[in-house]
Amino acid sequence: MAVSMKGKSLIEIQHLTLEEIYQIFDLTKTLKEERLIGRKHHVLEGKKLGMIFSKPSTRTRVSFEVGIYELGGVGLYFNQNDLQLKKSESVSDTAKVLSRYLDGIMIRTFDHQDVIDLAKFGSIPVINGLTDLHHPCQVLTDLFTALEKKRKLEGLKLAYIGDGNNMAHSLLQGCSKVGMDISIASPSGYKPLDFVVKESMENAEYMGSKVEILDDPIAAVKNADIVYTDVWASMGQEKEAEERKKKFAGFQVNPNLVKNAKDDYIFMHCLPAHRGDEVVDEICDSPNSVIFDEAENRLHVQKAIMALVM
Repeated sequence: MAVSMKGKSLIEIQHLTLEEIYQIFDLTKTLKEERLIGRKHHVLEGKKLGMIFSKPSTRTRVSFEVGIYELGGVGLYFNQNDLQLKKSESVSDTAKVLSRYLDGIMIRTFDHQDVIDLAKFGSIPVINGLTDLHHPCQVLTDLFTALEKKRKLEGLKLAYIGDGNNMAHSLLQGCSKVGMDISIASPSGYKPLDFVVKESMENAEYMGSKVEILDDPIAAVKNADIVYTDVWASMGQEKEAEERKKKFAGFQVNPNLVKNAKDDYIFMHCLPAHRGDEVVDEICDSPNSVIFDEAENRLHVQKAIMALVM
């Protein structure tokens, strides 16, 4: 019997059990297939989702807003100027007030502590739509997409090339939770945080998989089933962009690099892509690329998450 996730917040993948991860995937598959034949699932009829955006977004906003609508609920969009959050009102007071009006909160913000505090002080589920530390909805989507394309997860190898950022952190947690090998290649000074690596290595030891933090992109990509990258300078790091371009110059995903992956590798990117920097057009637009399937699946995975927790 499936575990109940009702009322559970999604703060980071580390907090999910393997059973919960596959429960999300099973429901995603059902919702996606039945949407294609026009079957409606108004399982959240009358429910209200508050969507708090401290950072602008394309995929996150559209996928959550369309998703809650397709589930029969309504999404309320708040940008950083719409709420007094952390200006004239504390996160704890905001959480308590919003819990009286809403059935769930999705937040896309800089400070990971905001998500933790909203979940701690509120009485409704909180979904992390992105913080500087983690991006769990994206990585659950990535894993679901890999499952669609490769028919399994356990035993696959994912190579992540680039900044040890929120994507690297959530990929470390996600891959190690489901028994995938993960190799991350980043320049010195841009590695993933030690405590995230440590907990992921503990996950991997339990699952019989492997976590590698490397300096060499070629070594990381060797025999990879999935090659993944992200922008070199994330939102809020624009002043560092030129310096980062120099540091990451040898970490571009291009035809020479992917020759070291398996012939049937798939290429992933959370988007938006800075084509010509971290990845070139020949890779983004190649038959190996699944970046737009991945982007579409944000809708289906997040619908499943909302349906389960709300």
